[in-house]
Amino acid sequence: MTKVLITGMSGTGKSTALEHLHSRGHRTVDTDTDTWSQWVTLPDGSTDWIWRDQAITDLLTGHGTSTLFVAGCKTNQGQFYPLFDHIVLLSAPAEVLLTRIAARTNNPYGKRPEERDAVMDYLATVEPLLRATATAEIDATAPIERVVQQLEELAEP
Repeated sequence: MTKVLITGMSGTGKSTALEHLHSRGHRTVDTDTDTWSQWVTLPDGSTDWIWRDQAITDLLTGHGTSTLFVAGCKTNQGQFYPLFDHIVLLSAPAEVLLTRIAARTNNPYGKRPEERDAVMDYLATVEPLLRATATAEIDATAPIERVVQQLEELAEP
């Protein structure tokens, strides 16, 4: 019944960790889909990709039989922190993030120069905020098997 949020910058391996956890029999949810997230227009006219309040609330309050691993990094995720047992920050140096983003084929984000610049800006401005509110931090440069093992250890009773 443990609920774990896996968060971090683009390229830290959130989706890869979820794939491995799922293959090991865990329930996983990647919130980077229209089912869990939506675009909203902010007062300044800019847009933001945030979690859908009701969908995430229902997911977290309706879950009860096994460990649930949820991955995402959204500006409104903090309002859901009380519904999680662990908030885990995956972190890696900038050069690792940029290399992974350039090489990945399952997500187009980060291929354009302005997106890579945004990743670097978020690393400097958003990651410290995530670190300050995380209950655990995992070095995402470790082999994926080790990252997954550390995530599973958090879910043990």
